[in-house]
Amino acid sequence: MSGAGLRADLDVIANLIEPGEKVLDLGCGDGSLLRYLIDTKRIVGRGVEIAEAKVLACVRHGVTVRQGDLHEELRDYLDGSFDTVILSYTLPYLNDPALIVTNMLRVGRRALVSFPNWGHWRCRLTLLLTGRMPPAPGVPQAWDEPPRARGLTIADFTTFCAAHQVRIATATYLQGSQRIPDRFDTNLRATWAVFELR
Repeated sequence: MSGAGLRADLDVIANLIEPGEKVLDLGCGDGSLLRYLIDTKRIVGRGVEIAEAKVLACVRHGVTVRQGDLHEELRDYLDGSFDTVILSYTLPYLNDPALIVTNMLRVGRRALVSFPNWGHWRCRLTLLLTGRMPPAPGVPQAWDEPPRARGLTIADFTTFCAAHQVRIATATYLQGSQRIPDRFDTNLRATWAVFELR
């Protein structure tokens, strides 16, 4: 199954969701992933989003959403409230990623995390040749535009998971919209990564 119109990492996430799951999408944007999952997998979905315009877009899409900061909102959910908690593209923008990932695994049976990989060879080459911080692959945002992201690589995230005793159950690596195998040079070749955490 391919999610028509979904960003490549969201398509991977959608394919990891089982029909009828209870899903919490953190930083859910306009709610398009949740809407797709509700329509195709009949999930029970809820989103959390800080930007008012995106919250209104969720409402227009018929998606249940709470407006608020993830660092505060996750505290309100009971342990094991969801089957899956999703954090797509939002990780580089978090002030305390360890708190968020820990709470994702507290309120959900598993966590799905995706982010653009600043370790991609084009990012490295841009920095080497220009001396300027490159935007993330496929994300044309200058370093000083709000909200500000911190560069994050696949190697950074796997080290982070090991340091916080988070088990990576599966990992999917994308180059554009194409899946690529996990090899010694994956951090150089992948533009996006999707991790299933337990």
